[in-house]
Order: sequence, then C-alpha cells, then structure tokens
Amino acid sequence: MKILRLFLAIAFLATASSALASPSSLISGDPQEVPIKGMVTMVDVGAKACIPCKMMIPVIESLSEEYEGRAAIVFIDVWKNPDETPKFGLRAIPTQIFYDKDGKEVMRHEGYFSKEEIIKVLTKLGVE
Repeated sequence: MKILRLFLAIAFLATASSALASPSSLISGDPQEVPIKGMVTMVDVGAKACIPCKMMIPVIESLSEEYEGRAAIVFIDVWKNPDETPKFGLRAIPTQIFYDKDGKEVMRHEGYFSKEEIIKVLTKLGVE
C-alpha cells in the first residue's frame, strides 16, 4: 500500500510540474501570455532568422536557465507569428521588454542587448 501511495504521489508531482511553463517552452518562439503573473519578466521579441536576433539566442538560453524560478525569460518569434507584432508596438527587432512583478512595463531596449546589461536590469527590478 505504501508503494502504491508513493507511486501516486510521484505521478501527481510529475503531472503538476509538467503543467508549469518550463524555461524551454518560454523561449520556444511561440506566442506566450506575458508578462508572467507574479514574476519579473523579460520578453525578447525578435526572429530566429535576423542577425542581431541570432546573437541574442545564446544570451536568452543562458538567462532562461540561470534565472529559472526567479524571473521569466521569454522569446517570441514575430516572423513565425506576425500577429504578435502589434501587441508589443515594435519599431525594430530584437526588442527586449521588461515587466516588474506587478506586470507593469518598466523598460524597453531595441537591438542586441548583452547578458551583463540584462542582468543589471533584472537586478534593478529586484531579481537576485
């Protein structure tokens, strides 16, 4: 009986954790509901095919792993999902948009943005 309860608990936890957005799903390029509720969120809106956007990919992947559970790092590919463009009021790609924990946009940057500079913004927003 204990083994059955343990198995059911493990199955429940696996199901519950898969319902949460994983870092890889947030940077898939697919449309996302942003900002993520209750978390500082950085959205990189670009395209996997544009040159400065390609330069951002390793930065976004690294930040997504490093800040998992502390901040939401999201990538949305607007060449694959052109309907997303008007939602963000873009003038250029890539554009990084930062939201505080309350979901208020607090900063925007256009073009390549280094990992170090992004970390400064996240730190300023209270992410440790």
